[in-house]
Amino acid sequence: MAGHATKQIDSKTLWGGKISPFSTSYGKLMMWFFLVSDALTFSGLLISYGFTRHDYLGSWPIGEETFHSLPLLEGNYPLIYVALMTFILIVSSVTMVLAVEAGHRMDRKAVTKWMIATIIGGFFFVGSQAWEWSHFIHGTEFGRVELADGSQAIVKGNFGEIESFTVTVAGHHHQVNDKITEDLKHLYTHAVAEGHVHNDIITLHDGSQATIAKKANSDMTLIVKEFGGTYKMGDEVKGAEAVKMYEEAVNAGEKNRIIYGANLEQNEYGPQHYGQFFFFITGFHGFHVFSGVMINILILFGVLRGVYHKRGHYEMVEKTGLYWHFVDLVWVFVFTFFYLV
Repeated sequence: MAGHATKQIDSKTLWGGKISPFSTSYGKLMMWFFLVSDALTFSGLLISYGFTRHDYLGSWPIGEETFHSLPLLEGNYPLIYVALMTFILIVSSVTMVLAVEAGHRMDRKAVTKWMIATIIGGFFFVGSQAWEWSHFIHGTEFGRVELADGSQAIVKGNFGEIESFTVTVAGHHHQVNDKITEDLKHLYTHAVAEGHVHNDIITLHDGSQATIAKKANSDMTLIVKEFGGTYKMGDEVKGAEAVKMYEEAVNAGEKNRIIYGANLEQNEYGPQHYGQFFFFITGFHGFHVFSGVMINILILFGVLRGVYHKRGHYEMVEKTGLYWHFVDLVWVFVFTFFYLV
């Protein structure tokens, strides 16, 4: 229309090196570009996980059934430790905000204090995730059992304490009448998974055979997760019948009749691809958290040396803060997809 001519701006004024787009620094602009691209990567992974879960016809693992342990404590604490990890990570985001705010006030002492608090929170999260991975990999005491009709069931109940193994047939390392009292649970579960337990006789890794002194399992419930010839998904077998069926599977001498824990090939908790997605997505996020902690430590050294104070600004703290907030936000989605939904 007349009277509305387009205003021409020369290249020097548009981008001459003095005034940047959006009135932000080059460093912060590049950080935002990186965060957007990283967000697209996580989005693709979570969407793929969602489609896979939607298309799966069997029973998908339930968060509170899978993640119910606390370090050094016996019992059932559904999602308590994961919730604690999440809380600590969110608190570390708050301490990072306080560090950035202190940097705007040029308060070097406060920046140092809040950066240290953020680093401690990050280390706690990474360590907790390592413990959770270890527990996920090793599995529960009972494992996932294949019943006689081919159906798959998870097991709830009280696992009888293993007291000892007494060698009856010598092997390369053990002699007859040797009594083994160490690392019993690991030896037992490994032997059961490999089909090396038959009629209450365990074959150890050196070829020796031993009787098992073990208290009886009690209050057992088998919950069918994959249907077979007799049982359907959701069916439950309780009491003495459950104990009998489980013991038959343990003593069958068949490899993978009982599966403990998860890896990239098999999974106690559900379908194989559930474990694959869990390891990749939580591991990818854990790598981001660990990287963020390392970056925060480097920035903290710069704060302690007074580098940013001499520059007259703490923009480096603000840039690493953007990354840290992104990592926290992504965990909210990962937490929701894997543990709550």
